[in-house]
Amino acid sequence: MNIYAGNLSRDVTEDDLRTAFRAFGEVSFVNIVRNRLNNTSAGFGFLEMPVQLEAEAAITGLHMKEFKGQPLTVNEARPRPR
Repeated sequence: MNIYAGNLSRDVTEDDLRTAFRAFGEVSFVNIVRNRLNNTSAGFGFLEMPVQLEAEAAITGLHMKEFKGQPLTVNEARPRPR
């Protein structure tokens, strides 16, 4: 399952995000979206968890939980509109 993680603190790293989600199961991919001009975090990212039940548990367990000083927004990622 592809997962959206938003409202990330600017100092959150991909390793931080992977560690938080790994508490719920296997994480196969993490990417924090970065500003192209200055390479700073855009405040959101995407993860992939191959096991549906683990991904659903991570969404439930982390949505609106404080992470590095900010409440996370976590939900299933929706495909980009064409």
